[in-house]
Amino acid sequence: MAPLRILCVHGYRQSGSSFREKTGALRKLLKKQVDLVYLNAPHSVQQPNEEALEKENDSGPGGDMDSRGWWFSDVQARSFNAQQHCEKSLGLDESVTVVRDALKAQGPFDGILGFSQGGAFVAMLCSLQEQKLEPEFNFRFAILIAGFRSACEEHMAFYNAPLQIPSLHVFGLEDRVIPDNMSRELLPSFQDPEVLTHPGGHFVPATAAHRKTYQDFLKQFQ
Repeated sequence: MAPLRILCVHGYRQSGSSFREKTGALRKLLKKQVDLVYLNAPHSVQQPNEEALEKENDSGPGGDMDSRGWWFSDVQARSFNAQQHCEKSLGLDESVTVVRDALKAQGPFDGILGFSQGGAFVAMLCSLQEQKLEPEFNFRFAILIAGFRSACEEHMAFYNAPLQIPSLHVFGLEDRVIPDNMSRELLPSFQDPEVLTHPGGHFVPATAAHRKTYQDFLKQFQ
């Protein structure tokens, strides 16, 4: 049986290569079931001061050498904070183009997986797919880890109707970057969301305790 091909969307201040490293345990856990392909966000992110890093970092202490993002909530500062309310964002169109180009060059993909800002972006991509605004998009399922609803006004159209795509939502009960209530607020945007919670923080959980939930979800598509 061929493994499922999954497009992986990293978090803010990460890159495709750093996210690949951070999901090593997940790849090992599901190695017979999935082939994970990692995408790079188009926007370079300035290295912030330490205080800003605490608020917005998806990559752990010290940040990532190749820091990238999918969009900015602060247009002037070109920075992002998941809890920042804004009217307009910057950079989302370029990020959608990156996904579209990846599908043309490397597709097809069975599913899409996103972490943190990448998880929020995946929800938007699924919405574009169901609104038939992106003919290239043909994902059969989505996995959103520490995902959330964007707090930006111009993104509200992504949450108009519950999405039909099968989805697995994974989040940590001790997550201090994206508190679990933010991930729960995204659930009503999906028709029948499956949920996996873990007792930890802001990371991709991949221990033997989580294997069955991942495997059972993925089996539907093999």
